[in-house]
Amino acid sequence: MRLLFVTAIAFQAFAFAPLVHAAGGGENNPPKPTNTTKKCLFGRVYDETAGKCVKPNKTNFTDDQLYEAVRELAYDGQYEHAQDILRIMDQNDDRVLTYWGFTYRKMGELALANAFYEDAIATNPDNILARSYMGQGFVSEGKTDLAIAQWREIKARGGEGTWAEASLREAIQTGLTYSY
Repeated sequence: MRLLFVTAIAFQAFAFAPLVHAAGGGENNPPKPTNTTKKCLFGRVYDETAGKCVKPNKTNFTDDQLYEAVRELAYDGQYEHAQDILRIMDQNDDRVLTYWGFTYRKMGELALANAFYEDAIATNPDNILARSYMGQGFVSEGKTDLAIAQWREIKARGGEGTWAEASLREAIQTGLTYSY
């Protein structure tokens, strides 16, 4: 009986792990709010060097810094502002394509979101985050068979145990999707 109880507790801890961890760019935590979401308006990004909010195309930010700003704005629900930054980034980068898909999915444009996810996956078939987000969109549409296909692809590509795999598995099991 005690072993059964311990096994049940271990299963619950694993099954609900996605509720504790989040992703975006392979990270396990949601982005921490910075001055970009605390102080800046209209899709501007906080430039530490200048000490002010600036238009993202008027800076010397690296692609990774811009990507983190996109991720932060998207997590904050500022999808259109995230898209403003995505517009100035490399449109052939699978991370950029993934976040185009994510923002459109969260805005309710599922067909457009899937087109971007498909482009991201065509660019990088091992992009398990794009697969997870696309699968979560399928869950929200009631297309569980397509979500399961993406979940299997994630596992086949070495993603078992990652946030991308666990969150999609949880979404398939519960019907609840994630916002980051």
